[in-house]
Amino acid sequence: MTSADATPVRVGVFGLLGSGNLGNDGSLEAVLGYLRAEHPDAVVDALCGGPEAVTARFGIPATRMHWNRAEYRTASRAGAIASKGLGKLVDVFRTAAWVRRHDVVIVPGMGVLEATLPLRPWGFPYSLFLLCASGRLAGTRVALVSVGAAEIRNRPTRALVRWSARLAAYRSYRDAQSRDAMRAMGVDTSRDEVYPDLAFSLPTPRASASTGTPGPVCLGVMDFHGGNDDRDQAEEIYRRYLDGTIRFVRTLVDEGRPVRLLTGDQCDLSVVAAVLDAVGSPLVTAAEPASLADLMNEMAAADTVVAVRYHNLICALKTGTPVLALCYAAKSDALMDRMGLGAYCHPAREVDADRLLEQFRDLEKHAAELRQALGERNRVAAEQLTQQFTALTTTLFPANHHAHAPRKAS
Repeated sequence: MTSADATPVRVGVFGLLGSGNLGNDGSLEAVLGYLRAEHPDAVVDALCGGPEAVTARFGIPATRMHWNRAEYRTASRAGAIASKGLGKLVDVFRTAAWVRRHDVVIVPGMGVLEATLPLRPWGFPYSLFLLCASGRLAGTRVALVSVGAAEIRNRPTRALVRWSARLAAYRSYRDAQSRDAMRAMGVDTSRDEVYPDLAFSLPTPRASASTGTPGPVCLGVMDFHGGNDDRDQAEEIYRRYLDGTIRFVRTLVDEGRPVRLLTGDQCDLSVVAAVLDAVGSPLVTAAEPASLADLMNEMAAADTVVAVRYHNLICALKTGTPVLALCYAAKSDALMDRMGLGAYCHPAREVDADRLLEQFRDLEKHAAELRQALGERNRVAAEQLTQQFTALTTTLFPANHHAHAPRKAS
């Protein structure tokens, strides 16, 4: 603040935050770190999926994104269907009122412009559209920061995502494929930049020194049933993924290797239980991570990592731990290529335990050189995110933002 009577800038953060997904909350943590360092006088609050969890962990006020508390439950009875419909109408006014109270709204990372996992158009895509449309009408700058995107086939979802992006005041993407996807869906991306995922700006624990003997393997699991276009094959995809994963773990256990199971979302706990039950060995244990920091601490102590979820991969890469990716979307392949591990990708939809073991053994063979290469890649990512935060300040927080004036629709 430059004067006693200056008005602090009001910043909102928006997304499926506090809902059990560690990657989403890690993106929020990164943006809050930037705001507290560069804009300490900003007044920050959230509109999110889990307001109680966000307030408890991050210490900021938070409001529930949806009026209908059963928004993400399947509605089969007439009363529940009617409540959902009413909720969609009420959320128009709730979202608009919340947006108008802010100078800036930031959507921190996350795959908000993609449908690589099952997604209904009237769920989060509708909420994001309400946010961006409200921002345009109220003159509030909405920023989609280092977000993920993918070309969407479903026409209603595609339209909502396209218009959300068009209405945002600022867009950046976490990989070039995301920017290309938005261009293919009709968004002018000529001024949009590509930066690493926001999680690369988080503090990193020091990796454990190698002892020269085989150590623990971290296995990041996922309740994986395919993507938005795979609903008819969801159970078959899940069974192939789980069976291949169990075979892989059994082989490691037979070789005397300890395996540490990790999750990235609360829904992954069912997969942990299935693997523990199927393998039945004291060498297989499960962690209970509550943050990306917890995940990174686990991975820093491991020799190698095999993981599915995008932010599990990031945690391994950030700690410099060699990682093999079970890829369910192009974003995972792009991330691994960017970090120099493109050869260590395996399709999550078609887990072949024998081929996976072959790739795993090659990964361990080249572990030392991969760790060294990851150190340099991480330094580059951190520098690029510093540039991203500088661009955010220039775009969203002009020098005269303390002189708050009535806003006009743009």
